[in-house]
Amino acid sequence: QVQLVESGGGLVQPGGFLRLSCAASGSIFSIYRMGWYRQAPGNQRELVARITSGNTTNYAESVKGRFTISRDNAKNTVYLQMNSLKPEDTAVYYCNADTVRTLGGSHIQLIWGQGTQVTVSS
Repeated sequence: QVQLVESGGGLVQPGGFLRLSCAASGSIFSIYRMGWYRQAPGNQRELVARITSGNTTNYAESVKGRFTISRDNAKNTVYLQMNSLKPEDTAVYYCNADTVRTLGGSHIQLIWGQGTQVTVSS
């Protein structure tokens, strides 16, 4: 069984920073892409950033220049460095893993973490 566990959320003032981490555990052989999504109350879940195993990245326009996604393939962990945070960044942030191959040869299309709350407020 493969699981994703996020950490690093919390309350921060506008202009502040946070670093989110998401670690995948289980019998993992490889993960093609890992990403961060967020969902604010009343809104749909939206892409924040994602990164492939080859370090190709995509960002939402609203976070470009402020957020940086990175990953450690050896640790099956993805990070999201969030700088210059704004109140509109407040949301539950979810990590996902796309196209997971297990050591047993199984293929899992998509896995989600449980989410971590980020609140930007003075």
